[in-house]
Amino acid sequence: MIQMLVEPGRVCIKKFGRDAGSRAVIVSVGKDGYVNIVTAKRQKERKCNTKHLEFINEVVDPKNKEQINKIL
Repeated sequence: MIQMLVEPGRVCIKKFGRDAGSRAVIVSVGKDGYVNIVTAKRQKERKCNTKHLEFINEVVDPKNKEQINKIL
């Protein structure tokens, strides 16, 4: 079920860590069960476990920085 939701551009909410409660966008998906995300608090791409994310039914273009900033 979670694998269907993990795709570049998917909007989600961080459940754990420094950025807990903030919105994030998945930029890329790794092979080891981790994804690279960007949050409003920290714009640099970081690795995150998919178990630490709550997925929202919104998708944006992961290459369009304007659209990412607007959704965050």
